[in-house]
Amino acid sequence: MRPNQSGTGTSRNRAISGLFACIAAASIVAASPLHAEEAEPFRLCADPTNLPFSSDNPSQPGFYVEIGQALAQALGRPIAYDWYKSYFGKRTVRVTLLGKQCDAMIGLPRSEDFMGPAVIFSSAFASEGYALVAAKGAVIGGVDGLKGKRVAVQFASTPQNLLASRDDIQKVTVLSPEEAMQALDQGKADVAFIWGPVAGWLNKTSYNDRYQIQLTEGEGLSWDAAIGFAKASTELRDRVDAVLPQLQRTIAELAVKYGLPTGQPVRFGAAQPVPAGTTTGMGTGPSVVQVANVVASEVKGDASAPNAEAVGAGKEIFNGTCAHCHGPDAVQSERKIDLRLLHHRYGEDMRDTFWKTVHEGRPSKGMPAWKEVFTDEQFDSIYSFLLTVQAESND
Repeated sequence: MRPNQSGTGTSRNRAISGLFACIAAASIVAASPLHAEEAEPFRLCADPTNLPFSSDNPSQPGFYVEIGQALAQALGRPIAYDWYKSYFGKRTVRVTLLGKQCDAMIGLPRSEDFMGPAVIFSSAFASEGYALVAAKGAVIGGVDGLKGKRVAVQFASTPQNLLASRDDIQKVTVLSPEEAMQALDQGKADVAFIWGPVAGWLNKTSYNDRYQIQLTEGEGLSWDAAIGFAKASTELRDRVDAVLPQLQRTIAELAVKYGLPTGQPVRFGAAQPVPAGTTTGMGTGPSVVQVANVVASEVKGDASAPNAEAVGAGKEIFNGTCAHCHGPDAVQSERKIDLRLLHHRYGEDMRDTFWKTVHEGRPSKGMPAWKEVFTDEQFDSIYSFLLTVQAESND
């Protein structure tokens, strides 16, 4: 019977256990900041000077950047930025997102036609589009509501294309939304038909909410905005999709903060969509003669013509990813990047040259490597499409 010894031993054991518990707890507390620091950052691609969407100014970061910050917090990760000018369009996406310089790009149109399948998308977080800006109280029920009015439209934009055939509407062509708002403010235009988020931001920050802004909808006039990821980032995309519903209130508050227009949109008829700031119609030039039949049998080195399904798939990938530099349907007036001349340049080495270039890239000439973006089967389909457009130079 050693009750005292037993009691003493129990107390000692409890003391030792308590000491270990304290040490363990202290270790956990001390380790927590370290783990937080070691968490991989959520790397966001953004334009440093593109308000209301993004800015490298911490006091006014922009709608997309603040959404990115909220996402990073919800994911439990610090945020980092890769700043790159967005006016390069799809090239920006290729260099930054597909070049693995960042994990996500916020504000891309949620459409498989936009660089699919190289880019995958989250659920939509907002709807964005063109808008009508006019004096408060103006009633515009659609395109007929613009009859007899002077309408400022940006050059090569969908609104300009939509109104092109309307002789009863006077078009005031401008080069930017800022210029359109100035035309409206100076009495040179009655209505500005421009990109809605920029119109709202300018109205809020430069014109003291002087104008009313009416959203529009119709083909090429509006689309869902989403977050883009490289196709290999499905796990991150799914995690973002899981937390997006929790951020809807935050996103709505940010939209108000940055002046993005809201309300029921006015419906317009069909228009051929043309991204703002771009031009169309490359032309083939007099020195190019189609000779697709000469090389149509070169797919995979056999004598069969390109498979129609493969050609269609390749054309879709090409126009979604490659057309920004090499032209829609490979129609490109700049000879050095005209892929219709591949056979003319390389002859029997055409396929080997294509294969090496798409896999390894030509970084010194601005051509990235695509081997981690597309599969060999997809490369084959792109090659099949290119075979059908080969041409021969007469000079």
